[in-house]
Amino acid sequence: MSILNEAEPAFTAPPLSCDCHFHVFGPAERYAYGTDLRYPPPLAPLAEYLALARRLGMERFVFVQPSAYGRDNACMLDAMREVGANCRGIVDIDENIPDAQLEQLHSAGARGVRINVSPVKLPEAGFAAKLLPRIERLDARCAEIGWQLDFLLPGWLTGELMGVLRKLKVEFTLAHMGMFLARDGVHQPGFRQLIELLRAGEGRCWVKLTGVYRMSAAPGFADAAPMARALIEAAPGRIIWGSDYPHLSFADKVGSVELFNLLGQWAQDEAVRRKILVENPQRLFRF
Repeated sequence: MSILNEAEPAFTAPPLSCDCHFHVFGPAERYAYGTDLRYPPPLAPLAEYLALARRLGMERFVFVQPSAYGRDNACMLDAMREVGANCRGIVDIDENIPDAQLEQLHSAGARGVRINVSPVKLPEAGFAAKLLPRIERLDARCAEIGWQLDFLLPGWLTGELMGVLRKLKVEFTLAHMGMFLARDGVHQPGFRQLIELLRAGEGRCWVKLTGVYRMSAAPGFADAAPMARALIEAAPGRIIWGSDYPHLSFADKVGSVELFNLLGQWAQDEAVRRKILVENPQRLFRF
């Protein structure tokens, strides 16, 4: 949905607000896609995103490597170079990447590694165990350089990995509220475990209020509101927000301003919104 066709933002973002999860896509002839495409990659250049960011009042940015590019981070890194000091990046890399390449990525503004599993992947026995070597290796390497891990997982897998997440040495984020389906409500076991992890953990777990349309099909995503509010209430100091622009397979069904306005409904207190948009990202991404 074009931002030109959307309503106005329902509240004013405070200065230094941060969009903590979005993607850019360049021309296909310049940036090659990977072989395992989950969606038709759009053209979503940096200039188009920045126009949206200005409308929302975003001044800081956390680029996230989209699955369509696999582990070729070139498109994102080029965009980060253009934005400069007000951005960070979450890359996708091999867990055994040479130290010198990690140092180059750090110099370019990367501060974390994505562990990305299709959010629509069906439950598969033994799949969580297959991920463990990558998670453990990246946890150790990120701990050495002060990076974080960024998880995109289907809800069933978030639940299965809860014990692993509790033991991580590094800070980590869970995209799309852990991807627990909104129709199953706040009392579903995996979501309750996530709430407890936020409340009683070591302060390393962070949750992204992103991609609500991936976990809810209700009008206005109403069934996701109790989940978002429960997360905010449990740990207002460890919740961040992202537009998830350009919304990929959902681009014709949802608008970025609409999603921004939902945050105003979920967090009606201005001080809490400031935490989510400014203070929490500043601490997590060390702006």
